[in-house]
Amino acid sequence: MKIAYWIVAGLLALFYVYAGTLKVIRSRDQLRPMMSWVDRIPLPALRTLGTVEVLGATGLILPPLTGIALPLAAAAAGGLVLLQAGAIAVHLTGGDRRIALNVGLITSAAVTIWLATGL
Repeated sequence: MKIAYWIVAGLLALFYVYAGTLKVIRSRDQLRPMMSWVDRIPLPALRTLGTVEVLGATGLILPPLTGIALPLAAAAAGGLVLLQAGAIAVHLTGGDRRIALNVGLITSAAVTIWLATGL
């Protein structure tokens, strides 16, 4: 169970560190080819979203790694589920029907919650 957690949570954390860092450091023009929705939200909200993604990734890794406050890993994964639910809503309200990645991420985060209960 622990090996499965580290595989799923590790991959999820890598994705969120990458995506979150891009949102924090890149300009709208640089993000637009990857994320067509960036023009629909204010820049401070975009930066905050990136920060939340990086913090969520940290929450998946640090508690199990240190053995301190293990329930925070499940809470971080739950936060990422909520984040992706919001992302799906943003995509659908903007007329963008490409939500396969978001569905995969929400599923991975939900599996991570389940795996975190066995830590």
